[in-house]
Amino acid sequence: MVRAAVLPAVGSPLEVREIVLPDPGPGQVRVRLAAAGVCHSDLSVCDGTVRVPLPAVLGHEGSGTVLAVGEGVTHVAPGDGVVLNWSPSCGRCHHCSIGEVWLCAKALAGVGAVHAHDSAGTPLHPGLNVGAFAEETVVAAACVVPAPAGIPLAEAALLGCAVLTGYGAVHHSARVRSGESVAVFGIGGVGLAAVQAARIAGAERIVAVDVSPAKEELAREAGATGFVLASDTAVEEIRAATGGRGADAAVECVGRASSIRAAWDSTRRGGRTTVVGIGGKDQQVAFSAMDIFRFARTLTGCVYGNCDPARDLPVIAEHVRAGRLDLAAMVTDRITLDGILNAFEAMQAGKGGRSLVVF
Repeated sequence: MVRAAVLPAVGSPLEVREIVLPDPGPGQVRVRLAAAGVCHSDLSVCDGTVRVPLPAVLGHEGSGTVLAVGEGVTHVAPGDGVVLNWSPSCGRCHHCSIGEVWLCAKALAGVGAVHAHDSAGTPLHPGLNVGAFAEETVVAAACVVPAPAGIPLAEAALLGCAVLTGYGAVHHSARVRSGESVAVFGIGGVGLAAVQAARIAGAERIVAVDVSPAKEELAREAGATGFVLASDTAVEEIRAATGGRGADAAVECVGRASSIRAAWDSTRRGGRTTVVGIGGKDQQVAFSAMDIFRFARTLTGCVYGNCDPARDLPVIAEHVRAGRLDLAAMVTDRITLDGILNAFEAMQAGKGGRSLVVF
């Protein structure tokens, strides 16, 4: 028996329960969690924005140590440190065949499987493939990546979602170049990674935008050169901070229609807006045909930072080891599994950066 945070139904609070995990079968790995990050995508599962079979063990950003492997698993062995990959690519579908592994058609195929049972015998699913809000988990072999050397295992959990997403949004989607200006909307875990990634890319001006004035210190420590409070005047303030033209690129990490439109409006003519935030179907964004013609801007969706973990984790790890990317600075709260409800409440209230469940 191990303890895990279970979502019984949409709109219900998480419940910490004892669960029973199976031994790893062929092509599976059992992992003892070192840490798991509390991500807004988990909140999107709780409120029904992202639909998964329920009840489910949530948590998709994690790291840990391999306890056992099933038949056919050769890339990791018991005792190895690993980062969990919630979006494994199959390597065979059309998107994988053209190198777009972040759009793999079968990446979330495993969320419908029965992951474990609770003490009453209720079947449980892995919320986003990995069920990281648990002391231990059993996952498909494709969901574990060897942890990079030289990085504390607990902090390596952030590599599994926030860092890959924020770094990739800047480098692969927005394609920020040295000397450009960048606006980052939403300074949570992904936003802090995006700010650091923009600094690494050589952006001259980095304007952080958030509803909470308390985020300014976090943003500036990550590399922001300016901070704007989300308001009706935010677009004008961003333009003023970027030479009157607007930012070359904007990265939206919120998923709301209003912030997506503000991110678009804050860029210069020909600017680039990348949307990372997951919004509901009710969040409708409107543009006129004249807007699109006149401003010649691009608006791009971005899944998992358009990243391939096998390609990008070694690059990101080198930035971490060299001190260019600070994982510890992104963590504002280190909690136990019993503190997860408070972490969700803080996230809903827009407080802090990343909360990290440390086992």
